[in-house]
Amino acid sequence: MILSFILVFTLLAVSAYFSACETAVSVASKAKLHSLAKSGGKKAVLAEKIKDQIGYVINTILACNTVFNAVATSLTTVLFLKLFGENGAAYASAIMAISILFCGEVMPKMIALRNPEKLIIFSSYFVNFFLILFKPVTIVTNWLARRVLVLFRLKDTSSEEEESMEELRGVIDLHKGPDQDTQQERVMLKSILDLRSVQVSEIMVHRKNVTMLNADDPVNMIVDQVLDSPFSRLPVWQGNLDNIVGIVNVKMLLREVRALPNRLKDLDIRSIAHKPWFIPDSTDLLEQLQLFRQRREHFALVVDEYGAWLGVVTLEDILEEIVGEIDDEHDISVQGVRVQPDNSVVIDGSVTIRDLNREFDWNLPDETASTIAGLLINTVRMIPDVGQVFMLYGFRLTVLKRQRNQITLIKISRCEEPTTPQVE
Repeated sequence: MILSFILVFTLLAVSAYFSACETAVSVASKAKLHSLAKSGGKKAVLAEKIKDQIGYVINTILACNTVFNAVATSLTTVLFLKLFGENGAAYASAIMAISILFCGEVMPKMIALRNPEKLIIFSSYFVNFFLILFKPVTIVTNWLARRVLVLFRLKDTSSEEEESMEELRGVIDLHKGPDQDTQQERVMLKSILDLRSVQVSEIMVHRKNVTMLNADDPVNMIVDQVLDSPFSRLPVWQGNLDNIVGIVNVKMLLREVRALPNRLKDLDIRSIAHKPWFIPDSTDLLEQLQLFRQRREHFALVVDEYGAWLGVVTLEDILEEIVGEIDDEHDISVQGVRVQPDNSVVIDGSVTIRDLNREFDWNLPDETASTIAGLLINTVRMIPDVGQVFMLYGFRLTVLKRQRNQITLIKISRCEEPTTPQVE
């Protein structure tokens, strides 16, 4: 009888240890385990492998716990029947239920939560032994579970890459600090993760706002245009605005002007222009950033599916998506966003939604449109008149200016109205 009680306590202790290992494997940080594994510890390397096959680990631990708890309960029932007669079964059930709940589940899990990485590394050989021992059982149970999921038309559609990305986003959201710089750090890190989901058409400078040079203009006029422009690279067109024949680098132009100080009329602007680089508007920012690095270029022309050019995108535009606006002493400050004394904001229609969300920590959707004017038109399915007011996404939008079919100025203020479109 004493040996039986010792065996019961041993089974409960092993079951508790398994419960702690289950919690440790579930909540242990992949990043921490990977860092510890890189430092060269054999147990850390094994713990990282165990974390990668968490499904098999949990199934194995559940199988072990089920077996050990069942055996412990059966032994306790037999012992209590001998000690207390017919009432022994009830006593055994009550005592084992309490023991398994507190000693086998709650307490071990609370201990494991204190330092899950340390526990799983310490227990790596122990867990790996039972993984190998119960592998046939685990394979069969997993196969049966998948068959049941297929029967009910349920399946896991999330990929490992998506899960890793969501985990990384969660870690970034949890990043906190005592100063305002922490918020900017979070924005920058999230922007890096968003590069693949943003297309160049969403951040490009539209062609109507691009400073261009006419190849047929006199050289003196071209030089004056270049000196008046803050940009280092300018597209050159000839015949019509859709015919881009080259890209002029300002430094190269100045070298030619210095080489021909008295014979500027002999300078052919096309001879010093680089061949234009056209890219599709569907290119994502991560791919375009890599292309800029490979080609060692900073300037590209964006075209649509029909080959018509839409605007330009530069390396600086992509970097600004990560770190925010980069202004230097030559930049022209365009007042596209003006905060009013009543905390409302007057915004040019061409200002992008991403810039507004970044600047004011708003959550305006940017899936269907890239600019604030485009969002308004796409949402209300009409071209509003001046003075019309709309309640959208928790904001009050008032159309201040309209030029033909283009909304050029909008006033936005916070409101507590529902997000469904409403017109006043």
